[in-house]
Amino acid sequence: MHFKWRSCLRLLAVLFTFDCVRCLYEDQIKKFDWRSLHVGGVERADLDMNGFQPRLLVSTRENVLASLCPETGELIWRQVFENGIRGDIKLMQISSTSTASDNTAAARISSSHGFDMLTVQGHNPALIRGWNSNMGLSEWEWSLMPLQSGRAIDSFWFYSKSMLYHILPIWQSHLEVTQYFASSGQPLGNTAKIAASWIDKEKCTLSGIYYTCLEKQQLITLDLTADQPKIMYEDLENVPAYPLKNLEGASGVLIVDKKLVAIKNDIPVCKSLLSQSYIVGNYKKEKILITADVKDKILYIQSYYLESCEPLAQFSSTLTYPEHLGIPNLKAFDCKSSRNSNDGNCLFIFDTTDDSIVAVRQSKILWIRSEALANVVSAEFVDLPLTDNEGVLENEMKGKAADIMSAFLHRITSQIMHVKSLLLHVIGLGPKPSDTQRAGLVRDAFGLHKMLVVLTRSGKIFGIDNISGKHHWQYFLNNVENFANDQEMRLLVQRTSKHFPLSALCTVVAKDKLTENGVLLRFNPITGQTSEGGLLKLTYKIKQLTLLTETDNDFVKGLLIIDAEDRLHVYPEYATKKANGIYMFTAQKDQATLNGFFVQYENKELTILPLWNVDLSGHNGDHKIISLASKNPLERVHSQGRVMPDRSVLYKYINPNLVAVFTLAKDDVHKFLMYVYLIDVVSGSIVFTMMHRKVRPPLHAVHSENWLAYAYYNDKVRRVEITTIELYEGKTQANSTVWSSLNAPPLPLVERQSYIMPAMVETLRETITERGITNKDVLIGTSKGSILELPWYLLDPRRPIASKTSGREEGAVPYVPELPILTDNIINYNQTISRLRYIHTAPSGLESTCLVVAAGLDMFVTRIAPSKTFDLLKEDFDYFLISIVLIALVSSSFIAKHFASRKILKQAWK
Repeated sequence: MHFKWRSCLRLLAVLFTFDCVRCLYEDQIKKFDWRSLHVGGVERADLDMNGFQPRLLVSTRENVLASLCPETGELIWRQVFENGIRGDIKLMQISSTSTASDNTAAARISSSHGFDMLTVQGHNPALIRGWNSNMGLSEWEWSLMPLQSGRAIDSFWFYSKSMLYHILPIWQSHLEVTQYFASSGQPLGNTAKIAASWIDKEKCTLSGIYYTCLEKQQLITLDLTADQPKIMYEDLENVPAYPLKNLEGASGVLIVDKKLVAIKNDIPVCKSLLSQSYIVGNYKKEKILITADVKDKILYIQSYYLESCEPLAQFSSTLTYPEHLGIPNLKAFDCKSSRNSNDGNCLFIFDTTDDSIVAVRQSKILWIRSEALANVVSAEFVDLPLTDNEGVLENEMKGKAADIMSAFLHRITSQIMHVKSLLLHVIGLGPKPSDTQRAGLVRDAFGLHKMLVVLTRSGKIFGIDNISGKHHWQYFLNNVENFANDQEMRLLVQRTSKHFPLSALCTVVAKDKLTENGVLLRFNPITGQTSEGGLLKLTYKIKQLTLLTETDNDFVKGLLIIDAEDRLHVYPEYATKKANGIYMFTAQKDQATLNGFFVQYENKELTILPLWNVDLSGHNGDHKIISLASKNPLERVHSQGRVMPDRSVLYKYINPNLVAVFTLAKDDVHKFLMYVYLIDVVSGSIVFTMMHRKVRPPLHAVHSENWLAYAYYNDKVRRVEITTIELYEGKTQANSTVWSSLNAPPLPLVERQSYIMPAMVETLRETITERGITNKDVLIGTSKGSILELPWYLLDPRRPIASKTSGREEGAVPYVPELPILTDNIINYNQTISRLRYIHTAPSGLESTCLVVAAGLDMFVTRIAPSKTFDLLKEDFDYFLISIVLIALVSSSFIAKHFASRKILKQAWK
């Protein structure tokens, strides 16, 4: 017994020595940050309001399976699958939408219960899973590996009478149909091949158990469940202008140019209806058809009996439809059954073209989920405006008076007016505050409170409070998309809020889906209202664009655009003169070529002059540009050099025109070759080049000051590595005042080093502050959804390898190949960001603080201090104690002065 007690005591002592918990203080959690969770635009939905637990199950275009609360829209659970075609949800089948016999027959072998929810995901392999819809847990799974993975990507599935049907289309040839028991995966018979030479990927759709294709002015249909498939034909009045769509909830009914068309005569359908959206559901054992249309900003919801097409007034409603939402599309509806009443208490679920989920009940919008934020393209932090009094004071400080006396009189008059407005405000007779002031959108003392303007892939623009996360305004830019060459839409700040009384001005530049021409939207980022012309549809395609550096009297930076025919355009037009002397460059990724241009203003016209051309395609022409990394235009470099151990200075090679270009090519020996080029885009000279063997994407890079860091996958050792490069001019500077790329500065000294990153890297970003005094950190977004704040001294390529003493004097730590992932350095602690792919940083009014927004499927906003908050007092600072100490010291000084003077006087009389 004594031995056992001694062993237990030793075990407890060992456990107490470990530091098991690392976390934030409890009072700091979600105090300076917030996170919003999203699921993406709805692809399929199932709503059940009459069960024991009301539920809304959805599968989305972002490969997410989720359950939402029908009453509030809150997320109950979600399962995030793989991105891309691997995680594509091809089928979501709910047991409540099938008959009882189907549920029993769909059970596993020697089991009497059926599935609750079934999904089919991916194609190579295809994963079939059964889910517990209440908890979001997978209960069983089986997989199917295709014989031809290239063709299997077009395969689709449907469920009928306890069987899963797998259809593999061979375009312009035939269909291969295979039946499986839903929950066991056991095939039923052999694969059937159905000859169908008319099938085409763009002209066919599945409606229940029927596969229908459009051939000119005729519908050709096959029943995929029949033992002997029979071809059915249906003639149309006209050739459809839009692709075929299936009617949700009905089998064998299609939507052709907003009308319902049945592929068989015995299928009931309301041919006289014309609507933007249809859906079929059940109510008290009867089929109900619901339509939804938006006319003059009013949403009309109509209901009909599917058998007789008679209208149902109790399920119909009208309501005002918000302007910032896109075209609604009905996804699901359900009505609460009542024994004593036939009044309609229905909930309608809509998916909109701006990727929002809208719930409508009793002519009111119950809730809205802004799922467009699951695809953030660009974000900007915009300063909030000043109050009217602060704006007047700022104008006075900027103004130049004729003499001192007039400035003094003007200042006294302003103070009197301020006191008068204060008294009127106290007694309730003063001017009413503006809308922005009532919303709390006023600049704070430290510049930490800003408006976060977010642009999404669907064309939706949000104005979000970076402190609270509140959506102050929304705007939907319809029918726009990203540019060609894998370039995303741009969000530009043409004027900030620092020029009172002028309001801030932002511009969205995108491509029109229909014409492929450019689209400009100019708006006030604080209020969300369009300004300076608002929406402008251009008559040309955009090739390249940039903001001008100089401004006019209205402080607006002009937008310079190069169209597809190399013609120049400036918006606004009165800023055309400011474009003189601008250097621009374009890059063609597939051809791996870069072209430089010079813009000049002569004879009241802008002309573009080609300067240089760089071909990086290699001798075989197989190199492709995979990424470009330029410097942040807001960046300021505080330190020009680095102090060496001998007290000399190693000056940084700070070239603001330097751009990092990465190319990739396949190689017979090394599989992949990646080249890194540092190119001066003003002169076209290649400053530095380096090659990596057996490495491949994903590649992520960040370029700042005199250094470059990029992460890639090393295919040889199968790990992620980060390579860093630093450039130095040497012990002397070629020009200590102004940098010029045209004077052919000497080539820099290059320091480089590689490190092992023990996690998959999804994005890289550097911290930025207003003056550049604070240390630079690199924010690394990982595949696990965490954001690692890594100090630059850990990535420093000058970390000594051989000697432990070398480099210590200049602050370099010894080289260790593997980078540490410290839990203290994860800025989002346990607030995981699913599919993290975008990080944006911006300076605040405090030099120590950097604002951060991270986006993927979720969004996370916070602020960080790379060098701690050296310019800000701590929250627990004892103001009372320091006040008492100061008062005591001041009082003591006066008392001591009094006694000292008396002592001197007495000594003088002696």
